Amino acid sequence: MEHPRDKRIVVIGGGIVGASLAYYLADRGAKVSLVEAQEIAGAVTATSFAWLNTSHPGPDPIAPLRSAAIKEYHQLEAQLPGLQIQWTGALSYSGSLPPSTNRVPRSRILELEPNLKHPPHYATYVAEEGALDAVAATHALVAGAQANGAQVHTQTRVLGFTREGEQVTGVETSRGIIQADIVVLAAGTGIASLADMLQVHLPITASPAIFIRYKPLPNCVCTLISSPEMEVRQNADGTLLAAEDYLDDALENQPEAIARRTAKAIQDELHGVASLEPQLARVGLRPIPADGIPIIGYLPKVGGVYVCVMHPGVTLAAIVGRLASEELIDGTPPEAFGACRPDRFFRG
Repeated sequence: MEHPRDKRIVVIGGGIVGASLAYYLADRGAKVSLVEAQEIAGAVTATSFAWLNTSHPGPDPIAPLRSAAIKEYHQLEAQLPGLQIQWTGALSYSGSLPPSTNRVPRSRILELEPNLKHPPHYATYVAEEGALDAVAATHALVAGAQANGAQVHTQTRVLGFTREGEQVTGVETSRGIIQADIVVLAAGTGIASLADMLQVHLPITASPAIFIRYKPLPNCVCTLISSPEMEVRQNADGTLLAAEDYLDDALENQPEAIARRTAKAIQDELHGVASLEPQLARVGLRPIPADGIPIIGYLPKVGGVYVCVMHPGVTLAAIVGRLASEELIDGTPPEAFGACRPDRFFRG
């Protein structure tokens, strides 16, 4: 029987999903190499609003993953204090609010967010939710993986794969070949091009969103607020973070212009915000499978390649990292991955 320490696993992608996989795999004794084309926690991880949001309207094929996500982060937080999770809860409201066990009245809303100028009559408050510093969390996961023997290769591009018949045996990189028993594709929007190298087409789109960071202000937002006017939260250091939809490439809809309009909206909604100065406004490209469901599992038609791509990536990174590591090491398929398998795109 193969021992976990004999299993060489190359994880491609140094965002939060790849870092989570590397951490859990190394913790289970695999010989892990993490390969990243740029720097750790770049690309979409660096531009994530990082809301640990487990709610979903309508039927949800990945409900078991969402329901387990928060618990997994609490367990991971105990192992890796560098995650810096803020369990503030999330306050959401819109024009039409459906009945909910989490529904709270205006009096409670003002207890939670005393700076709101126009509190609604009702909102949804989910106390279990929160947000994290996605960059710090990714670095903490990578450091944890390295403490368990993982090798990390940054500024290392993947050029192709070595194969014996239909089995992938290694990764050709700009720094040489890394031998592998299993290769895990966890490079977000880059997964489609990596799969193309293997003559496998995966329908993954790059969905743009705008991430904004403002200079610190004291005590503006206590929870995470999601409303028609703004989606905003505040870090422990006072930094205000906002997320906005990407509109188009018009001059008036460039990230800097969106940041200014969002700042005005926040000022109109919150007491005590005299001015907001953007530190960063950037478009991030979220990897979205064509049917909106994560793609997790071994690729068909080629041996030894496992793919892991999802939205919301930050929310699901910890639970998917643990469950996928168990499948890769022990060979036991998690029931929660049932709707996520790649072969759904290749039937018939």
